[in-house]
Amino acid sequence: MKTAYISHPISGDVQGNLKKIKNISREINLNEPDVVPFAPYFIDCHALDDSNPEERKRGIKNNTHILRSGFVDELRLYGDRISDGMMADAAIAYLEGIKIIPMTDNIKNELDKAKQNIVKK
Repeated sequence: MKTAYISHPISGDVQGNLKKIKNISREINLNEPDVVPFAPYFIDCHALDDSNPEERKRGIKNNTHILRSGFVDELRLYGDRISDGMMADAAIAYLEGIKIIPMTDNIKNELDKAKQNIVKK
């Protein structure tokens, strides 16, 4: 089995986005028998206050550790945009050699633009 880290925007409509992440995890569990969906920030968003900078910082620290641990096989980018947190996830995944999979056309286009900007610098 492989572990797929689900990266999805949180800010804005936190509760609505958490529901979307729950549904994504359900879909993967029901339709991809060889994939373990993983969203460690999901529990942190229930235990910590994302609007509190110190608590948000702790959640980001947790995510960074997980992505660097060798535990994740692929990073899946979901949603209608790439948030700052998702971009940070993608940067770590890139550095760690984790496969990055944009799950929507809009996310793919944003990721392609971000890569072009990195190359230009």
